[in-house]
Amino acid sequence: MVPAEAAVPAAASGIAELGAEARRARASYGEGALVVCDQVVRIYSGAGIEVQALQGLDLLIEEGELVAMVGASGSGKSTLMNILAGLDTPTAGRVKVAGQDLGALGARERLAYRRRQVGFVWQQASRNLLPYLTARQNVATPMRLSGVDRGRRASLSMELLEVFGVAHCANRTPSGMSGGEQQRAAIATALANLPRLLLADEPTGELDSQTAQEVFAALQTANTELGATVLVVTHDPAVSAQVRRTVAIRDGRTSTETLRHDTADDLGNAVRHAVEYAVLDRAGRVQLPREMIEEHQMRDLVRLESERDHIGVWADQPAGPAPGGQNRPGDGPADGPAGTGQPERRSQ
Repeated sequence: MVPAEAAVPAAASGIAELGAEARRARASYGEGALVVCDQVVRIYSGAGIEVQALQGLDLLIEEGELVAMVGASGSGKSTLMNILAGLDTPTAGRVKVAGQDLGALGARERLAYRRRQVGFVWQQASRNLLPYLTARQNVATPMRLSGVDRGRRASLSMELLEVFGVAHCANRTPSGMSGGEQQRAAIATALANLPRLLLADEPTGELDSQTAQEVFAALQTANTELGATVLVVTHDPAVSAQVRRTVAIRDGRTSTETLRHDTADDLGNAVRHAVEYAVLDRAGRVQLPREMIEEHQMRDLVRLESERDHIGVWADQPAGPAPGGQNRPGDGPADGPAGTGQPERRSQ
């Protein structure tokens, strides 16, 4: 029997080892990624009410990606964007952009981060451009605040406006530009200091479909020609369908990801394929799509069965024949398709 006084140091040593292992795993998570969101929690409190906007969200974005983010109102998209923009801080968890831990930044460091590392485009054009300055002056302003000399400001401002097809608006104030021109000038302004990350929150939300396509093309240009990593929040299926990776957020966590790739058909024509995946976080949690939950009447408890190449998920129901004569798991050899004895495979 181990003496009590000997067991206490042994337990403490075991706890210390577990803590060190957890810290090592956390430090290695997202190594090399430009954006690392590690179990991010954001809680808002007021009038005796707490709202959990983010509930342990994990997300990695590699440098050079163009990623779309979708989700219902209240899912946590805007909260995450504000944190990545340096306008808000997480309650718990860790957010790193370009190696900087945003939760550990002081006021001066946070200001420098917003000026040099990240650009932001809002849905409302009035929030992106100063109404009393011309397009060229708007683009030059971030560079002026960062100490760029006048000659460099003048040349780079015109270069950016030309890249985004609004050089003809250089001497116009926002009131003299269309909505699409304002948003493209806003993208040029957000990229004035050549940040590594560009955030766009519903940049096409107030535009018609043709103008929205022009603005999205400008975001693609920022990604491919200027090398910015782009994260765009959108409700527009026409926008999300054009990126290779779409991340869906539900209830404060990443729930699914849709990955797209191009192949050629038998005639040599380009065909884009999309596959939607459920996100398995590092705690082992998976959010089942709501439509599947409703279709199979799942609630409270579900049964999991490990098969050779997949995991079956079954609604918690009493044993016995299911409606239509189909057997439930464990009812006998007719269980599963074609009486194979295997549960029907459900893929996401």
